[in-house]
Amino acid sequence: MTVTIFHNPRCSKSRQTLELLKSNDVEPNIVEYLKTPPTSAELSNIIKLLGVDIRDIIRTKESEYKEVGADNKSLSDSELLSILVSTPKLIERPIVINRNKAAIGRPPENVLSIL
Repeated sequence: MTVTIFHNPRCSKSRQTLELLKSNDVEPNIVEYLKTPPTSAELSNIIKLLGVDIRDIIRTKESEYKEVGADNKSLSDSELLSILVSTPKLIERPIVINRNKAAIGRPPENVLSIL
């Protein structure tokens, strides 16, 4: 089973989700998305797997949210996608992908439904 976690080691929820995966005998492929941001196509696919709107995975409490203009309600999905690719700190974390399913680890137990 190939499971991938988009992980930020400085985030407690991300660390808890990674530990939860390991405690369930899952050794995920770890993508530190702040160092290696997903491409526009990858992020678009992740959003589709999550079954959410792009705005649902944007961290609105980060200072960068307003700084880069992501708070502009008239932006298109492709414009928001570009912002997230160039400012990956705004991507909600952690995101776990298992084949054709994805879940956000908030709370960490959310990811158990896709294993």
